[in-house]
Amino acid sequence: MNSTLTNIKTITKRELSAYFTSPLAYVFIVIFLILTGLFTFIVRPSLWDRGEATLAGTFFFWHPWFYLFLVPAVGMRLWAEERRVGTLELLLTMPITAWQAILGKFLASWLFLALALALTFPVVITVNYLGQPDNGVIFAAYVGSWLMAGAYLAVSCLTSAMTRAQVVSFIVSVVVCFFLILAGFQPVVDAMQGWASPGLVDLVTSLSFITHFEGFQKGVLDSRDVIYFLSIIGFSLFTTGVILRSHRAG
Repeated sequence: MNSTLTNIKTITKRELSAYFTSPLAYVFIVIFLILTGLFTFIVRPSLWDRGEATLAGTFFFWHPWFYLFLVPAVGMRLWAEERRVGTLELLLTMPITAWQAILGKFLASWLFLALALALTFPVVITVNYLGQPDNGVIFAAYVGSWLMAGAYLAVSCLTSAMTRAQVVSFIVSVVVCFFLILAGFQPVVDAMQGWASPGLVDLVTSLSFITHFEGFQKGVLDSRDVIYFLSIIGFSLFTTGVILRSHRAG
């Protein structure tokens, strides 16, 4: 047990430090902070248009769309780069299991996304300065945003294991995550209600990131929403393990 945790911790540290030895981490963080600030305070309906000190409908509303492109850009290198340079076989022959490598890499990237989220704290300070928001609701929305980012990342991890080309991994993960957004996007739901049965509409919307993130934005930590995101993460990482083991067997 101790050796397992040590291996995961070692890989996590290695991968996390690797982010900051390239411009990728800094570019991602800068773009993410610029977008969140822009869409919160400038793009309408902005915080000023709402006339109340809240981050719902402005700051958190756009997170599913920001993650659609930014998170796959982070995750596309996880395994595609290892396959491209030929270090995947070396990594899998080391005294670690495939699962330890997968968890270590995933946790490193997820912690990096947590850092990017944490750096948006000036937005929280600003709304507290302007009014008296419910910080419990804001905290719940942050938790939901981090879980949702983890789901995006796990999908990107899966697509990265499928190919040597980072661009291909990026495109495939964007497409998959885009469909998981559209399933709960209101215009799409309204269009489906015109021809589909209520049961089918509910089934499709239950698969959407947006549907399960809405509760967090309202300050509701529903176990069903938590389980949904953790299930996406678990399924994607499990499938990643199956793909990597097939590479090793081949």
